[in-house]
This record gives sequence, structure tokens and C-alpha cells, in this order.
Amino acid sequence: MNIGTASSASGVSQRMIRHYEKIDLIPAPPRRDSGYRDYSEADVHRLRFIANARNLGFPIEEIRTLLDLWSDRHRASAEVKALAERRATELGRKAAALQAMRKTLLELAEHCHGDQRPDCPIIDRLER
Repeated sequence: MNIGTASSASGVSQRMIRHYEKIDLIPAPPRRDSGYRDYSEADVHRLRFIANARNLGFPIEEIRTLLDLWSDRHRASAEVKALAERRATELGRKAAALQAMRKTLLELAEHCHGDQRPDCPIIDRLER
């Protein structure tokens, strides 16, 4: 199948498919006589795996590790679980930081008159 069909089937944009090939996250598919890439169902399955991992917040290097673990049928599931737990902990830290930023912005906005006067606690806070 061509890249457009692989993109539609996997939910991964053509641009990202090319990027994943460039960084060796997916193997480069064979080319047809016309020069177009020729993707297989296995490629689409791999692209879906990558997309699902990205949607769960895994960075590229951890996705590489997950792909290796996925292809190793003799792996221990404990390795996969540990990776997922570390990612969940990191996402928790990021969520807490985002929540703190949101709270600060809302507090600053609450104290800003939002009128024609130039004084603004938001600008004052950013200036500090």
C-alpha cells in the first residue's frame, strides 16, 4: 500500500511516517518500480503501536524500547510494567506543574482589573 493508504489505516500522518523512517523507528519499506513506498500490514500495525505509545506520552527513545520489548516474545512483562509506571510518574509530575501554573494564572487574572488602566498584576508578576 502507498503512504497515503498507510497513513489512513494507521492514523499517522504521512509527514510523521517519513519522520519515523528517517529516525529508524520504522524500517524503510521497499519501493515499487514507480519509486513509491510500499507499506505492508505489519508496517501499519507498527505505526499504530507507535501512535498509541505517543498518545500515552511516551517519548521516542522509550518507544524504541517498547518496540524492542514488543518484538521480544521472551521478554518479562515486568520490564514493560516498569517502563509504564515510570512514564505515569513523570506524567503525574508534569500534571502537577501544569496545575500549579494554571492556579497562578487564574489568581493573577483575578487580581487584574482588565480595564483601561495600565497597572496589571499579570505584567508585574512576569516582570519580576
